[in-house]
Amino acid sequence: MSIQDIIEGKKEWRAHVARVKGLPKDYQIVYKEIQKYLFKVGPVELTDGIGLLSGIIDLFEEGASLGKGVLEVTGSDVAAFCDELIKDSKTYADIYQESVDQKVSKAMKKVTDKTK
Repeated sequence: MSIQDIIEGKKEWRAHVARVKGLPKDYQIVYKEIQKYLFKVGPVELTDGIGLLSGIIDLFEEGASLGKGVLEVTGSDVAAFCDELIKDSKTYADIYQESVDQKVSKAMKKVTDKTK
């Protein structure tokens, strides 16, 4: 990653944060919780850019412009809303599960090989 890429990434992030700050307060609160949730359990590709997060802001800006409350946009179960957004994406949990499965398989193969 070049210095120019880092600078552009920071500019993009600052613009993103400015959009969040432009949302009504209830939308800002829910957005920040969604962001935390996605950073903890979310898709691996979230670290490659802010596309998903920008899409959420687009949705929130539209909802706010229509006079809807944020929970009218997301539903009352915000975690389920997030899960639906990332349902087809590989998550860190998926990677961890695969790692555990591989380690168990490798260990069981060693045990099986020793008993033969």
